[in-house]
Amino acid sequence: MKKKIIIQNATLTKHKLFLETDESINELIPGEQILVDSDNCAFIYLMEDQDDYTYITLSEDLWPYLKTAIEQKLPVLVKSNQEEIELINFHDELEYILSNIKGNSNYGDELVKKVEGLFLSV
Repeated sequence: MKKKIIIQNATLTKHKLFLETDESINELIPGEQILVDSDNCAFIYLMEDQDDYTYITLSEDLWPYLKTAIEQKLPVLVKSNQEEIELINFHDELEYILSNIKGNSNYGDELVKKVEGLFLSV
């Protein structure tokens, strides 16, 4: 089973978005890919270590922060204690996923409605 890291808090500064967790992120390498967890209305950023993938779970309550980071082109970092790792290719991946979700019922009507309501509203 893949390891899941839950993000408990997000902090926006003028120059970065920090996604904070209590779990160790030591030796994780950005996988540069985002997946969708339709059942739990979450995005998953893939991280890699020597053995397997680790899922960084970005639940719906974090989405407003993600939207701001995209709009302001802020780097997104995962942070645990003194460790910080920039999530490489985050903006491109999230924008690609959002464009795929728009009007696509394969992701489930609830997820599509929530994504369109927050990220794709005019």
